[in-house]
Parts: sequence; structure tokens; C-alpha cells
Amino acid sequence: MAPKWRELADKLAEQIRRGEYAPGQQLPHIRTLVDAGEGSKATVHAAYKALEAEGLVTSSRGHGTVVRQQVPLKRLGIARYDKAKWRDGDEVAFIADRVASGRGYRRNEQTQTVSRVVAPPEVADAHGLPEGAEVYARARLVKEGDQPTHTLTSYYRPEHVEGTRLVDPTPGPAGRGGGFRVLYDAGYEIDHMKERLFARAATPEEAKQLQLPPGEPVVELHRTTYTAAGTVVEYAIGVHAASRFAWEYDFKVPDSAKDREGQQ
Repeated sequence: MAPKWRELADKLAEQIRRGEYAPGQQLPHIRTLVDAGEGSKATVHAAYKALEAEGLVTSSRGHGTVVRQQVPLKRLGIARYDKAKWRDGDEVAFIADRVASGRGYRRNEQTQTVSRVVAPPEVADAHGLPEGAEVYARARLVKEGDQPTHTLTSYYRPEHVEGTRLVDPTPGPAGRGGGFRVLYDAGYEIDHMKERLFARAATPEEAKQLQLPPGEPVVELHRTTYTAAGTVVEYAIGVHAASRFAWEYDFKVPDSAKDREGQQ
């Protein structure tokens, strides 16, 4: 027989899934459920902690226990980098995700700090720089409303971005079209990318910064961006709250055998 707190947690979870408690809605105060005969204070508290561990609610001082947004953002793959979005328009990557998800956004939901630092070994290797070389690090924190969704730090060679909007820490994208448009205007048009993804446990600092519930993992992204000539113009590392994104890719299936036949 399941313990009382587990029965209560399952009951509340089912109510959340049926929509009886909507995203953003606060669950009853612990005392309210105690008075309604749902169990002792310890029982209700344990049930709420279980719901938090399962990613259904968040708890914070002053806000109580609140139902989480259950529909994740679409995190587009290839389509989010469409040149028509940022070269010809003003739809930078995080905004493209919001548009595809049917969600609103404000440009200042992206904030950043910019600093000139010694390139970490992985960054130096990606850019082909010697040990001790400096790069610009543009570290962004992106939120949806008040909730952080991910961080993204882009590393640039100084000669590519010195004096451009990419070294300006003003909140929001780096002007119309964002960072890729800045590189384009500087003569570094992006041509292709390589992305690597893996899931891992969040560090305590990441859990605090992204406001993660206990036990939620993160998805780490490493992105290398090249010009047609093969010059690396950006190396980026992103840390994404795992439950806040659904990664979506739409691409033509390759046929390397057919390609080789065409080259003969």
C-alpha cells in the first residue's frame, strides 16, 4: 500500500494533467489541505516535494507551490538559423523559437555580459588559437517572462568583432538581425554549423541561475559556426533546462552512395 503522501501526490498530479490546476496557478496552501482532511502537514509537504521533483510544480518563498508550464518551447534545429530570418528580417534564433511555439517575447528577455578573456582550451582549439590567446566572451541569459530557459556563451576572435555591437552589453539581441547579422555586415557571412548535444546533471550554480527544480538535468549545446571558407567565427556553449525545450529538426535525408555516384 502506497504511503499517504504518495497517494496525495498522485491525486494532485492527475488533477494537474486534467487541467484542474492550470500552468501558473498556485496549489492550495498546506494548511488548506490539512484542514480538508488530506493528511498531516508533513504528508502534504512530502506530496508537494514529490510533485516538485517530478517537474510538475515549482516552490519558492513568497509564491508558494505553483504549477509549471507543461508545454515546452520548440527549440528549432536548422530552421532557426535561416538567413531570411536574421539577414533580411529581425528574427534572431531565440525569437524564431518563440514564434514557432506561438509564444510571445520581449527582446530584453535576453541579457548579456561581455568580457575579453583568455580562451579556454576547447575554445582556443575550435578557433585555431594558441594557448593564452584572448577572445571575447558574450554570455547571455534568456528568459521567458520571469523564468530562465537557457544560457548561451559565444566566443569570438577579437579581430572579427572589435568595435561592433557584439561587444556591447546592452540587453537584447545585438541590433537588428542579432549577432549573425553583425558578422555578415563585417564580411563574415555564416555558411554552415556543427552542433553537439548531451544531457548531464546541473551544477548547483546552474540550478540556481536557471531556477531548476530538484533533480532536473540540463542539455548542453556546443555550436561551431563557419564561413564558406571554413573560418570559425563563433564557438558557443549553451546550457538549457531540459524540460523547457522540445528539440525539433527538419532536414533532407542524405544519400551518400548516390552523391558518390554523381561525382564519378
